Amino acid sequence: MSPEVLVQAIIATLPHNCIMPDAPLSRTPKPAARRWVACLCADWCGTCRDYRPVFDQLAAEYPDMPFLWLDIEDQAALVGDLDIETFPTLLIADGAALRFAGPLLPHADTLARLLGSLEADATAVPVADAAMATLVQALHRQVSSMQTAPSKIP
Repeated sequence: MSPEVLVQAIIATLPHNCIMPDAPLSRTPKPAARRWVACLCADWCGTCRDYRPVFDQLAAEYPDMPFLWLDIEDQAALVGDLDIETFPTLLIADGAALRFAGPLLPHADTLARLLGSLEADATAVPVADAAMATLVQALHRQVSSMQTAPSKIP
């Protein structure tokens, strides 16, 4: 299964305040380099389970920014050979340009401060890991193909 098909499957299972590609919304073009946030987690990780409501809350506070929740075991084919050792691990990118990749304390204020600091510094992070580059590209293609902003669906 291609990474794009897997990303589509992931997004189809996201909660209401994250990207829902098949939602009946008005279609307005968005810039290709839209910022997005992905949390790499595992269902068995208690910290990840505790972080999920915080992550969803931040998704609601940033309605124009796609937030993706990826279980690395359920989405193993998409994650590929990427070795995630610490949870939660976040990826933040502007389009295909990775801005942050790494573990983050599971607090809303920490992620909000990080997002704010990225506004002031437009430096992309070099991606040396091929598996990380593949994942970032697959997520970027999916986010770019969506013409709707993330939404709340009743």
